[in-house]
Amino acid sequence: MSKDVCNYIFELGALKKFRHSGTLLAGVHQPDSIAEHAYRTAIIGLILAEMEKADSGKVALICLFHDNAEARISDLHKVARRYIDSEKPEMKAYEEQVSRLPKPLQKRVLAWFQEYEGKKTKEAIIARDADMLETAFQAKEYLDTGHAACKDWITNVEKCIKTKSAKTLIKEMKKTSFTDWWQGLKKIDTGY
Repeated sequence: MSKDVCNYIFELGALKKFRHSGTLLAGVHQPDSIAEHAYRTAIIGLILAEMEKADSGKVALICLFHDNAEARISDLHKVARRYIDSEKPEMKAYEEQVSRLPKPLQKRVLAWFQEYEGKKTKEAIIARDADMLETAFQAKEYLDTGHAACKDWITNVEKCIKTKSAKTLIKEMKKTSFTDWWQGLKKIDTGY
């Protein structure tokens, strides 16, 4: 079992190497990795869950694990998904991946993924909003750095998100520059 767990952990390392493919179509040369996306999605999920008074730990865990199968099937952008249905292959990859984990954890991780895919529980809906909202934040960063075609991601996400909190955040995000967070934080040394 220890060897299987080690292999699972190494496999997840591939998510740091695989890049989101959709923004390549918009001219982004170095898109974010799937691992970077999952990390910020988990943080956004936790925040949204707190705002929506849901189980924030569960939402964060769903978000953290939601794209793990992409280590095996990669990230298919929406144009590719027009021609390729990845739903069954993704589930098969996910099931095979988690089979390497200890049984109790295997069941929980698989249940989180199935809940996410089911889109029925409050936590699944929040996790989905977090996933989409993260792509909108990433698109805003690309948009602010000159990739005009990335505006499409923000527009599409805005149409899809369900929770009041996600709608509030995307509205504010659209008015905020991705560099606003550090304005006024620089220490200016005036003494030469």
